[in-house]
Amino acid sequence: MTPTLYGPRFWFVTAAALLVAAVTFSLGQWQLSRAAQKEALQSAIESQGRLAALDNPALLAMQNITDAVHRPATLSGVWQSGHTVFLDNRPMDGKTGFVVVTPLALAGSPQVILVQRGWVPRNFTDRTRLPDIPTPPGLVTVSGRIAPPPSKLYEFKGAESGRIRQNMDLPAFAGEIALPLLPVSMLQTGAASEGLLRDWAAPNLGVEKHYGYAFQWFGLCALVVFLYFWFQIISPLRLKRLKQTQERPTP
Repeated sequence: MTPTLYGPRFWFVTAAALLVAAVTFSLGQWQLSRAAQKEALQSAIESQGRLAALDNPALLAMQNITDAVHRPATLSGVWQSGHTVFLDNRPMDGKTGFVVVTPLALAGSPQVILVQRGWVPRNFTDRTRLPDIPTPPGLVTVSGRIAPPPSKLYEFKGAESGRIRQNMDLPAFAGEIALPLLPVSMLQTGAASEGLLRDWAAPNLGVEKHYGYAFQWFGLCALVVFLYFWFQIISPLRLKRLKQTQERPTP
């Protein structure tokens, strides 16, 4: 074998190619494992959604109430309308507005659950002008599904206050309003009412994104292997044979 194929440069390039191929292949495998984890989580969410709806006693009887997340619920209680908050910059159907949240004092219990009641558009000419959201007095029944606390858009130093907020920290809000809030919220579902839309987006765990990343990493791995064999093995051998042919004496 010629030095061209097996000189120091050849072994250096070989080591580098092996390293890059191994890293990119491992990253592709990792993305596939992340996709599998999220598919399992998506399956668990869908299984929760098929369970029977929880009522007040069933929800409060759960040892770990966070296990009820994504499960249907029909709860009765009294709105604490004085503590309604408008979460700003929340999209729905491609538009930006507020998600209206109001605590619901559960009937037959001292516990309170924060209800994400729906979405309302924002007044773009006057950001501080809030729509009038009718809140029925007395005992009401609310249908929806148990959800995590409202998602946070940005992290600000210190606790927010006022009726318009970007985020809501559930323990801090519970201390602020002096009510025993549960560590979960409720996403109210159903037809639009009280001026609120409820076209909530289905939970999107981004499984397709991981498959896309895996394809990119495996494609890069295949490209590195192809380029290695082409420039380090195939092309030098072709050049060697061509040179031998040219050097062969003519009869």
